[in-house]
Amino acid sequence: MRIHRNARTCPNSRRLLVRRIEEEGWALTPAAEAAGVSVRTARKWLARWRAEGEAGLLDRSSAPRRRPTRMPADRLEAIEALRHLRMTAAEIAEVLGMALSTVSRWLRRIGLGRRGALAPPEPPNRYERERPGELVHVDVKKLGRIGRRGAGHRVLGPGRRRSQEKVGPGRLGATGWEFVHVCVDDATRLAYVEVLSDEKGPTAAGFLRRAVAWLGSMGVTVERVLSDNGACYRSRAHAEICRELGIRHLFTRPYRPRTNGKAERFIQTVANGWAYGAIYGSSAERTAALPGWLDHYNYRRPHGSLGHRPPAARLAELEQPRE
Repeated sequence: MRIHRNARTCPNSRRLLVRRIEEEGWALTPAAEAAGVSVRTARKWLARWRAEGEAGLLDRSSAPRRRPTRMPADRLEAIEALRHLRMTAAEIAEVLGMALSTVSRWLRRIGLGRRGALAPPEPPNRYERERPGELVHVDVKKLGRIGRRGAGHRVLGPGRRRSQEKVGPGRLGATGWEFVHVCVDDATRLAYVEVLSDEKGPTAAGFLRRAVAWLGSMGVTVERVLSDNGACYRSRAHAEICRELGIRHLFTRPYRPRTNGKAERFIQTVANGWAYGAIYGSSAERTAALPGWLDHYNYRRPHGSLGHRPPAARLAELEQPRE
């Protein structure tokens, strides 16, 4: 029980007040003065004691007994049942003849404000291949080119770039895009990255050829490659390079980026650590910094899912002959 910090009495002091009156024969006024409360308050606790006993000396809820504006239970059940039929808040309000704001408020209170809450969250599907090269993940991250204005809002903060420099109308637009192609080995998390000019089929095919060659120089033979359903990976050029290299191409389920989760997670790492982790004066300067960061990632940076060891250490461990 939590007692208000300004309360004059507690159950023990009320019990003492009642005992003085009932057992010791104190008059009501002296007993109230000794307890530091008014005569009216003392009379209230005495009446509760006589009517309810020990239970009458406990605090009662201060909530009103009647709440005219409270949602009736049956109406609340109807809102919840209609929500489970995947109806929107506007549709529920129309069916029940209620205000949209009222329906939306109660949906949030019962935890159904978003329709995604209707189904339980999908359990994580974690897996890891046993052999290096058994499966590699590929994906593309789009980055804005760094123009003459230098760093953008990710480094300077929202609105800072435009306030620091007066630029003409012709210089306020985007300067274009660069495409960061990534390849991550599932078993070791070894990564190969290139910054290219587009994400077309021939470009993705060329990247895959060079990534497989780099992994081969590390002693890794690629058997399968997993990608999303992007146009560059569905292209004829990419299919031909997979046949040429003897690699089986797997695709993620549509609208399920978590299927390619290792590539998605590595893109966050490379973006935060390299792309947005420093201030660059130009795109060329940013690209020139990539090999150094990638070398640090593969050979020195502790990886949480590898027991805080770098991917190269995991590769050396898996390449050791088993007794």
